[in-house]
Amino acid sequence: MIPEVNYWAVIVATVSTVVVGAVWYTPKVFGGRWTELTRVGPKSPNQPTVWPSVVAVLGGFVTAWVLAGAAYISWEFYEGTFLMAAIVTAVLLWIGFTVARFAVHDAFEGRPAALTILNLGHELVTILVIAVIIGVWPPAGV
Repeated sequence: MIPEVNYWAVIVATVSTVVVGAVWYTPKVFGGRWTELTRVGPKSPNQPTVWPSVVAVLGGFVTAWVLAGAAYISWEFYEGTFLMAAIVTAVLLWIGFTVARFAVHDAFEGRPAALTILNLGHELVTILVIAVIIGVWPPAGV
């Protein structure tokens, strides 16, 4: 079975990842704390170029596309509403992949726990926004 995907929803969800990131990491929200914990900022010699933004958009697209397919498979298997399938699938994938992998990598890299929690919070909000967009805008025929 090939899961059906609403690519318009995937594109809107991709844009949402940029919006969530821009709000989350603005200095007045969590950007100041993130800068403090990572020592990356406007005056840093490691100042990001355009490449991280390109990677972020591509990563957002892949995440939205995979979640759309996984939500469809989940919805087919468990039935119920497509929105609930998208949200439950998103949270389970976040726990199983994002939380587990961030915890391991950050522990070995010696990153502060506060940074791990800050980034995990961003990822949770991002994936939930993607899930809601995918869930309320399912593929045709769902």
